[in-house]
Amino acid sequence: MASMRGLGVFLRVFAGMGGLVAVAAVTACAGASSSSVPGATSAATLVGAPVPVASAVVAGSAVPQHAPGTARPRTAASRAPATSPSGALPAAGNPGGAAVPAAGQAVDTSHPDRVIGRGTPASCTSAAVVAAVAAGGVITFSCGPNPVTITMAATATVASTSHQVVLDGGGKVTLSGGGTTQILSMNAGWEQQWPQLVVQNLAFTDAYSGTQQVSGSSVYGGGAIFDEGGQLKVVNSTFLGNSCYASGPDLGGGAIRAVGMYLASPVYITDDTFSGNSCSNGGALSGLYANFDVINSLLTGNKAIGWGANPAAAGTPGGGSGGAIYTDGNQYNLDVTGTVMRDNTAREGGGGIFFVVNAGGGTLQIESSTLQGNSSGAFQNAPGIFDSVNGQDTQPVVVSSQVSLAPRVRPLCGAELSAPSLKTYISGDQPGIG
Repeated sequence: MASMRGLGVFLRVFAGMGGLVAVAAVTACAGASSSSVPGATSAATLVGAPVPVASAVVAGSAVPQHAPGTARPRTAASRAPATSPSGALPAAGNPGGAAVPAAGQAVDTSHPDRVIGRGTPASCTSAAVVAAVAAGGVITFSCGPNPVTITMAATATVASTSHQVVLDGGGKVTLSGGGTTQILSMNAGWEQQWPQLVVQNLAFTDAYSGTQQVSGSSVYGGGAIFDEGGQLKVVNSTFLGNSCYASGPDLGGGAIRAVGMYLASPVYITDDTFSGNSCSNGGALSGLYANFDVINSLLTGNKAIGWGANPAAAGTPGGGSGGAIYTDGNQYNLDVTGTVMRDNTAREGGGGIFFVVNAGGGTLQIESSTLQGNSSGAFQNAPGIFDSVNGQDTQPVVVSSQVSLAPRVRPLCGAELSAPSLKTYISGDQPGIG
């Protein structure tokens, strides 16, 4: 990581000048026709080629720098969720995607153990949610025929003695943090098997975790949901405008943070939407010692807003990697399948995905997915991705997917070119990009 910082500073200097900078084209532009500019070849000639960091396209407008602890502006807690003609919230995720394994699918909640509400919006309160989650079991809502937003006055905490907690909003319930409150928390103990927390058919908005990263603790991050240990599954749910503390080298998960999870079962993110979430790292998702399967999901406009990377560079608070997803730890995997990841940004590395395995091996696999326009402010070794395994920069395994820098960019010289003519990878069924 330290080797990337010098280059990161160089790229940010160029970025501060405005416009788009295609570093690889600089030396070739003088007197060259557009057809001779490196990168102007067809996408087919680039199949299998790695992406040098120096050839990254860097956005001219960097994410604004906030002092540590500065709160970002929050959206109003009274945001009214959009509704579909049927009176339910819009469907989440990336429809028509990949097959979902049984373990990643929604749970049957037709016979709930607990029901929040008595058929009216007024009966669906923050206190009722907190009490039901603490009691555990299968939980549904009865808040009337129309969509309802419940603003949480306190975090609903899963008891470590529970076996399973299922929270099903039926496609009509939005839980809001009001810009001040984390919505769900579970601390089962590091790598314990139970409880299992299942969240489905819900929307989460304006949640916030202000807990800072401190030495000796792993309980920080996760604006909407924090989970240490046990198992986690999130199905057909939407996360909009959630956030956590703006700095910290390993703090992350504007929407969800999962750490020290039961490694025999991945964290399932199935048919979910994440948009406009932010945190120091992992604008949408953050994992530490956790396997993740991200299936048929949509991640757009999420931001990693810390700065100084991990470990933190001298004079910085650290963070800023993984605009959409940030994962770290030993011997784990991240699978992204049937998913669209677009226009996420990181001030440091991996505008779309930051994937670092320190020891024991692991694989980032991207299958039947589109990653496009994910901007890395300082470093990447594939478009919008930083992938390092056992201390070595490597390439993700890409199968039948498109991974590209931007939908449309303008080089320093020559005519406007579509993104595939700069750097696009459309893979077959073999390992590696290409």
